[in-house]
Formats: sequence, structure tokens, C-alpha cells
Amino acid sequence: MTLSHDADLARGFQLSALPLSFYDDPYPTYAALRAHDPVRLLDNGSVLLTRYDDVAALYRLPTASSDKKREFFPRFGDSPLYEHHTSSLIFNDPPSHTRVRRLMLGALNQRAITRMQPGVQKLVDDLLNAMAERAHGGETVDLITAFAAAIPIEVIGNLLAFPREDREPLRGWSLSILSALEPAPSSAVIDAGNRAVTDFIAYLKGLVADRRAHPLDPNEDVLTRLIQGEADGERLSEKELLHNCIFLLNAGHETTTNVIGSGVQALMHFPDEQRRLRADPSLIGSAVEEMLRYDSPVQLGNRLLTEAAEFSGQRVPAGTYMTLCIGAANRDAAQFDDPDRFDIGRKPNRQLAFGHGDHACAGMNVARMEVRIAMASLLARFAHIEPAGEPLRDRRARFRGFSRLPVRLA
Repeated sequence: MTLSHDADLARGFQLSALPLSFYDDPYPTYAALRAHDPVRLLDNGSVLLTRYDDVAALYRLPTASSDKKREFFPRFGDSPLYEHHTSSLIFNDPPSHTRVRRLMLGALNQRAITRMQPGVQKLVDDLLNAMAERAHGGETVDLITAFAAAIPIEVIGNLLAFPREDREPLRGWSLSILSALEPAPSSAVIDAGNRAVTDFIAYLKGLVADRRAHPLDPNEDVLTRLIQGEADGERLSEKELLHNCIFLLNAGHETTTNVIGSGVQALMHFPDEQRRLRADPSLIGSAVEEMLRYDSPVQLGNRLLTEAAEFSGQRVPAGTYMTLCIGAANRDAAQFDDPDRFDIGRKPNRQLAFGHGDHACAGMNVARMEVRIAMASLLARFAHIEPAGEPLRDRRARFRGFSRLPVRLA
């Protein structure tokens, strides 16, 4: 691209009117914005940040609010989506955020994650066995449906002890609820999101009532642990409990599915890095961090400035809605050497895929564990992983992943 083309690309950018090509590869657009308009005023009056230092600074800023009541009411009205997204952990400020996060992290502590690992390994092995049987019969495999999306649904289902026969609608509910967070959702998308929240809440009310009457071991069952609360008597309200169970599924499903899918695509696109990881499996930890950086599963985040702040030398007034472009920050050459290169051994790698500071993703260590086991086991099981048709990207700006990723396994 020429310098003038890059400048034109930055000047014409709006999240409300994205070309289809953006969903396939947003990174040239992000590079143009970082170079020519890193503090981009959008048509709705919000500001988009694309430089790493600005995004990291906004994450750390105590006067940047995550509360979405003012932002979401004009979009959703008094609706199930509004109640859900303003009740979940990610879209709240202290003291509510601090209290709910402490209770959630208590249920997802390192001991709980360690106890989960054998079950995750068995789940992955079972999925690999099924894929191997299909591959042996000459079939291609959609890695998303058969593997990437199946893992987090089962893991979260096991964490909350959802009966196995009840899990079929979970992914559809999750996708519908999260799609309503796109920059410009249609009325049909919002209607589908409201139906999904309503159906999910109705299901959870029955499950929670049953779990109250018949509690499981709180060391094994996160839902029982959240219902019972802490030893000092602190516990979630009924509304907080229901909506944060939905949040656990949504956050865990979206991140893990997208990282596995995009990670496999990157390993196929960079075969030298795939061979390097096969030759040295000890690199799996840094490889997962690079997957998170290179094609961040969540591309956009939001804050509201309660006081004026400065980014890249520009003063932004209080009351401004801010959009943090995580995908752009994670490809910033000012922070990452040769940022468009996929390097499984990259160090340092201070990627921002899970956020930063007090709002860093509460389930990030669960997601890392799932992806680490999934990717290491996939490579150990199949000597050859190759594209077997055209992949289909999700047409979403906030979340980046695949709807379909056909592969040939041997």
C-alpha cells in the first residue's frame, strides 16, 4: 500500500460501515489507523484507539469506566440483553465488580484449574478419536464444529455440572447474546439475543433451584460454590448468579473457540512454525501466547472516560466513549518486533488479548489451559494438518474467529 492510500484508509474508517474485506483481514486497516489517525473520532462520537501504549494506558486508567448502563440503554432498551450485559462481571465497576470478581476467582482458583486438567485431556482425546475415525474414512473435518467449539462448551458445562442432555443449545445462545455487542447490530440480531437471554435464564432458574435443593461438592462444582458463596457469608444475588453463569459460558466459549481455530490456521499458514512446535513441544506455552497476540480472539473493548485523558498527544474530554482496538494494539511494531510474523517463541510477548489490570479476564487461566492441552494433543495425534477447502470467517468485528475451518488430518 502507498502512504496516500493508507492515509485515505484511515480517514474513511468507520466501525458502523465495514467492507467485507475487513473481516477477512483487518490488520492493514489497523496499521493505517496507527500511523495516520491513532485517536480516531468515529461517527457516533466515540474514539477508537489503535496503538499499544494508548490501549494499555486506558486499561490502567482508574477514571475509565466499564459500566455500560448509559451506553447500552439506547441500544437495547429495558430488555433481557440490557439486564444481562449490565449485570455481568465484565461490564461493571467497583465496588460491584470487585466483589463479584473475588467470588468468581474463588471458584476458578488454581486448585480448581488443576483438578479440571485430566477431564479436559480426556475430552480432547475423545474428540481427537472421533476426528481420527472420520479422517481414516477419507472425510475432511470442520475443525470448529468437531473440535474448537466443542471443547469450551463441554468444559463450562462440566464446571457448572449442566446435565449432558441439556448442552445442545448452549453454543447458539452464546453466539446470539454476544453478536448483539457488535458495533452496529441489526434489529434481527438484537431480537435473537433477547430470546437467547430469556431462554437461558429460564433454564438456569430451574438448574439453580435444583442445585440449591441438591448441592454438589463445592470443590468440584463451580455452580454450587457460587450459590454457597464464601465462608464469611458473602455471596452473589440471584440476578448476579444467573447472569454471571451466562457470562462464564460466553467468555469461555468465545475466547477458546477462536484461539484454537485461529491458532490452527496460523500453524497451517506458517508451516515452519508448525514444524518448530512439533520438534519442541516445550514451546506450547509461548505458542499459545503468540496465538492470542497474532489473531486476538476479542478485537474490541470499550470504556467511558469519567475524566479527560490524553492519548498519543491528543486530549480526549470526559464523557467520551472509548473503543480499545486490542487486535491493532497486538500488532503494533512499537511494542512487537516484526508484528505480522507468527513466532511461537516470541519473547517478550506482553499481548493484551485478555485485557489488563483489574479487568483482566477472570477465566484467562482456564482458557490458556484448554488451548494448551488442545493444541499440544492435536499436533501429537496428527502428523499432518492441512487445509481442505475455503475457511469461513465470522463476519464480526468485535470477535475474530472462524465459523468453519475444513482440514485434512493424517
